Amino acid sequence: MTSHGPIHPAGPAGSGAVFPPASHADFAASYPEGPHKLRHALGDHPLLALDALAELGESLPPRSIEYNRGDLPISVDGKPGATGLTIGETIRRIDTSNSWAVLKNIEQQPAYAALLADLLGELTADVVGRTGRMMKTQGFIFVSSPDAVTPYHFDPEHNILLQLRGQKAMTIFPAGDPRFAPDRVHEAYHTGGARELAWDTALEPGGLTFRLDPGEAVYVPVMAPHYVRNGPAPSISLSITWRSEWSFAEADARAFNSLLRRWGLDPAPPGRWPRSNRAKAIGWRIARRIPGIC
Repeated sequence: MTSHGPIHPAGPAGSGAVFPPASHADFAASYPEGPHKLRHALGDHPLLALDALAELGESLPPRSIEYNRGDLPISVDGKPGATGLTIGETIRRIDTSNSWAVLKNIEQQPAYAALLADLLGELTADVVGRTGRMMKTQGFIFVSSPDAVTPYHFDPEHNILLQLRGQKAMTIFPAGDPRFAPDRVHEAYHTGGARELAWDTALEPGGLTFRLDPGEAVYVPVMAPHYVRNGPAPSISLSITWRSEWSFAEADARAFNSLLRRWGLDPAPPGRWPRSNRAKAIGWRIARRIPGIC
């Protein structure tokens, strides 16, 4: 991969800030449970140009790249199949390759690690005051062909998706509401199952759709089900994510509930923030150390 050197995001008026004051205020008012739109000034960053991303994809280990056809339904059963292209071909030909690709854990490359640290650094004060220190910080880059679909799923991280090129619409559903992701599905995911969710058009009215142009972003709460439809042009988006002790406790409480269910109980789901879920989380952390229990 070509070395780009130490590059830092340039904000308005050379300030170095990517998120403007109004977005900081919106984030502080809504985090961690409210999905909301933000503005950003990341612009045409050289690390996020198409050729740079193709080089990045070619440099990452196979476990850190995922790509498939873009013309998928909202609901899929498991991971879609491969396209027959390489990751480099997929990204360089994204206009016509009918593909969806994600580059995972971009922080494995030093220049991208610095970019991620700069972006998350702007948000640290707002995050720490609510959910404590940022843990397991990661970056993901999504490159999608026109009209590509990211099927209905959930993710365990706090996530801000920054739109860089093209347009997309993300529809987000309430986190923790079993109408949109049943408790047993949460429990299965946190004990090794898939993140893809079953879709029914009857769910649609419960979602909020955020339409994103370049320079806009959306915050997605932990485990909030969502799907994404790309616009008529190729799209590049950057997700900056972090975990918190609260998110880890929620995950461990879900896993402990799966154990309780195996024992014939019908456990209550963990509470959303600011509930700590500490007792069940500790129960799971102890149980998984006992041979034969999990």
